[in-house]
Amino acid sequence: MNAGAITPTERTRVKRRRERASYECEVIRSILDTALICNVAFVADSGHPVVLPTIHGRIDDTLYVHGSVVSHMLRTIGAGAECCVNATVVDGLVLARSAFHHTMNYRSVVVYGTPRVVTDDDEKVEGMRAMSERITPGRWDDVRAPSSKELAQTMVLALPLDEASAKVRTGPPADDDDDLATATCWAGVLPLHLARGAPVADDPTGDAPLPAYLTP
Repeated sequence: MNAGAITPTERTRVKRRRERASYECEVIRSILDTALICNVAFVADSGHPVVLPTIHGRIDDTLYVHGSVVSHMLRTIGAGAECCVNATVVDGLVLARSAFHHTMNYRSVVVYGTPRVVTDDDEKVEGMRAMSERITPGRWDDVRAPSSKELAQTMVLALPLDEASAKVRTGPPADDDDDLATATCWAGVLPLHLARGAPVADDPTGDAPLPAYLTP
């Protein structure tokens, strides 16, 4: 996955509402970069399916996640278990003239694969930097870098974006003709977006100035 589009596999090919599918690399990258979190699905050692949310970061065509070295999720998929990662951005509520046609405008990505454990400390740090900078650009250079002890306590996994697809819904409601002709209720799209609130300083911060990247 470098430019152009990914060839869909049986797992990533969108089968319902195929017109909403995208296999374009830039679309997939953009959604991953915009979504606040992702959800990682895997089968635990007990045989039970598990889905857990986590922060992610991307460098080129590699997705990074991290956590404690004792994390059951990371240890399981780091040992060779396949996983499925989903990231979704909800852009609006689509309010139709019938209950049946209510839906959402959204952008979502699904990635399949077997992550590798990052053992190189330099790549570990870069993966962690990518996660931090995606959430709060500029923050990484303001704070103390991870110590060697903290790196040893942290597992970072890298998942290539080789098997991925996106699905996107945009636009107004798709009402039936009869409802368009007879319904009297309001219909349309209620846009949604994440909004940052005013920063609340930690007391020991003292007189430290508010960094520019946290100002509205």
